[in-house]
Amino acid sequence: MKKVLFLPLLRMPSGHHQVSEAFIHSFNCHDQYVKTKKIDLLSHSNPPLEKFITSFYLKWIKLAPQSYEWVYKNFGYSSSKNYSLQWYELFFLRNMEKLLQEEKPDLIVATHGFPSFLVSRLKVKNKIDIPLVNVYTDFFINNVWGREGVDFHFVSSEQMKTYLIDENGLSPDKIILTGIPISEVFNGMNRQFKQKERYHILISGGSSGLGNITDFLSKVDIGETTQFSVLCGKNEKLYQDLKNSKNPYITPYPYISSREKMNDLYEDVDAIVTKPGGVTVSEALQKRLPIFIESALPGQEDFNLAYLQEKALVYKLNANTPLNQQLMDKLNNKENWEEHQRRIEEHVQSFHNPYEQLLQIMKTTNRIEVGYVG
Repeated sequence: MKKVLFLPLLRMPSGHHQVSEAFIHSFNCHDQYVKTKKIDLLSHSNPPLEKFITSFYLKWIKLAPQSYEWVYKNFGYSSSKNYSLQWYELFFLRNMEKLLQEEKPDLIVATHGFPSFLVSRLKVKNKIDIPLVNVYTDFFINNVWGREGVDFHFVSSEQMKTYLIDENGLSPDKIILTGIPISEVFNGMNRQFKQKERYHILISGGSSGLGNITDFLSKVDIGETTQFSVLCGKNEKLYQDLKNSKNPYITPYPYISSREKMNDLYEDVDAIVTKPGGVTVSEALQKRLPIFIESALPGQEDFNLAYLQEKALVYKLNANTPLNQQLMDKLNNKENWEEHQRRIEEHVQSFHNPYEQLLQIMKTTNRIEVGYVG
């Protein structure tokens, strides 16, 4: 039996975990001869440190978003090709090597740049010889991701593929256009234009319930032309506040772990208002939902939004224009709605199935024994 090890980062719910879990779910459903495991290096090797970093990260982006954005753009996404994480190596490289020696995987799938970087360094140093696949969970690539020693890259856009070829000299054969992998439960659907008196709109603040959801709801005319289902994620205060408001046109939900329930919700609504997180947007596109972006977290989501706007796959809401007017202008305009559906369809149909691609990689690498060099 072969073993695939998935490496996200931190324990908090995130796109890195969702993508790993989507692959694991597919393996569990379709391939009984493959063993899968998902491990966060930080919580595995130093739980108190992981807890501190998670708490610090959430407080940082909430309380000081501008400083986080500056640090991310100047260190995590700079134009320098000499970018280095040597100080990370000092603390974490040995822990990663020890983890891989314990787990003995036949294939490593990194869904976050930091574990990808560490495994890449181990391969360059000839410490391990295990196939490594980078699976990107955004619509761009930051400088943390490993390049050397990476056997395959699952990218979400042609621009990312071109970047890896032109800027990093990678072979096109190593780069596969898969989109951001999501659970197969989110099957595609055929939506038809239908003008309504009241539209059902989903609001998502991500798994942590971040974003300006309360502010958005205070500025929209609820009940007249719209009703809302609100995904509060782990934000218990937001959930309780909306629940206690007893507004018949607002239905709040706590964190939803069931993919089937989320799929049903996607199929029940007419549009989604969300942040430009890679996985949520990819799920909404798969369900052919019109996507309205109300706000973006600094750093990663800013880059995602730039790509999505360039491809005209989302609508960015303008704070200076009445929100209901913007929603109705897009949802009531048949010609605009159908053109938007055409762009979504073209985007979704351009991808290879990521699960099938991973199976093919496992077959072609033909790894029966674990490939440790020393």
